[in-house]
Order: sequence, then structure tokens, then C-alpha cells
Amino acid sequence: MSEFVVVIPARYGSSRLPGKPLMEIAGLPMVQHVWQRAGESRAARIVIATDDARIEAAALAFGAEVVMTRGDHPSGTDRLAEVAEALALAADTLVVNVQGDEPLLPAAAIDLVAQRLAGDPRASIATLAEPILDVETLFNPNVVKVVTDLSGRALYFSRAPIPWDRNAWKTQPPTLLETDAWRRHIGLYAYRAGFLADYVTWPPAPLEQLEQLEQLRALQQGHLIQVADVTSPYPGGVDTQEDLERVREHFAARGAHG
Repeated sequence: MSEFVVVIPARYGSSRLPGKPLMEIAGLPMVQHVWQRAGESRAARIVIATDDARIEAAALAFGAEVVMTRGDHPSGTDRLAEVAEALALAADTLVVNVQGDEPLLPAAAIDLVAQRLAGDPRASIATLAEPILDVETLFNPNVVKVVTDLSGRALYFSRAPIPWDRNAWKTQPPTLLETDAWRRHIGLYAYRAGFLADYVTWPPAPLEQLEQLEQLRALQQGHLIQVADVTSPYPGGVDTQEDLERVREHFAARGAHG
């Protein structure tokens, strides 16, 4: 398998949970759990990227490599591009972006998305998906849907329920799903470092602005995105206090830190 670098963006500012990366879970800051999950993958290097001295100090204390970034990036992809430049990564280096609020992230998912990008030299990005099994999820605009071609490359991402079953849904939305045609996009990404350098030079794309989905900028620029299906349910990250308590309960039930 090709070597890859994991970058963990960890911002202190959060509208719902300020200081989220440093919140304690089973005696450790959340970002340390994420770093440990990344350490269980096949990553050749793991870097925590932050714009906050408190997170930097915590990460250095548990032995992580840290890159300090600007605080004014409009998106996580821009922050990732700054890290790739700071590390002087070669254009063909694979970079996996692991969010700093996913302490339950399986290492296998990190390996899968990196492997998927390595397996398609023409693709600039790889990401993940899983089946949608209920109507509520399909019609939820906060759940991003993805459709792909026969080679696994993304055709489109949308907050709308795509594909639309024209015959079955002529008069009203369905009450249940009878096939496995629908897939939820999972926001774990692998990039080529050279693509990141190009991405930040492009203006936001019209489709990106309409759907509020960064990956549509790449598609509108003609770049290819590979999509791999996860083989087991993908755990959610921590966005709310309720999420945090759920994760704390998970670790308490395991009786372990890692």
C-alpha cells in the first residue's frame, strides 16, 4: 500500500462546543483519541494542525507532531493545503484529512480511503460512503448523498435525495426504501498534495455555493473523486454535548483509554 500522511485539523473555536478538541474523554483530550486512532492506521506520518496555542501545547505533551496554521481559513481544505505546503510534501503525496472530533474513527476507514486514492492515479480525491436504509435519512438535507459511475468515481453530491425514483415517487415520497440505490457520503477525504495547492487558487464554484458542499468545486473543475464503501457502520463525530456524552459512555463501557 502507498504511504500516506494523516493531518488532523483541530480548531479551538466551535459555535456549539468551544474548545472541543480538548474536551476530556476517558481521561484524555478528544484530539488525543483521534491521534491514537490515526496511529492504528498505516499512516507514515501523523500531524495535528491547529491555530490555537492551547491545542498545540496539549498535542506536544502527548507526543504529537504539530503544525501551527493561520486562523482565517475559509475551509478545512484551505487549512490542509497550508499544512501540505509547510511540510513541503511532494505533489504526489497522499494526504488523509481526519477531523479532530472523531474519537471513534476506525483506523480501517483511514486505510480504505488512502488505498482507494492510491488505486486510481487519475483521481485527485477519494472519500467514503455507506448505504442509506431509511426514508428519513434520504430526505434529510443535512445528510449528503452521492452517486457514482461504474468505476466508483463520483458523478454528483447533493443534499437532495438522489437518485430520484421517477416512477415510484410520481405522486408522493416513499414510506420505505426497497433497494440499495442510495448512499450517504461520509466526509473522510484523501487528497493528492498537488491538488490541494491548486484547489485553494480556485474561486468557490456555483454548485458548491448552492449546495454548500466543498467537494463540488473539485467536480466543477473537472477533477475525479473516487468513492469507497465502508464495510461496517461508520461512527458519528462529536458536534453536540449529547454526542460528547455518547462517546464518553462508549469509552466508559470499554473501560479503556484507546
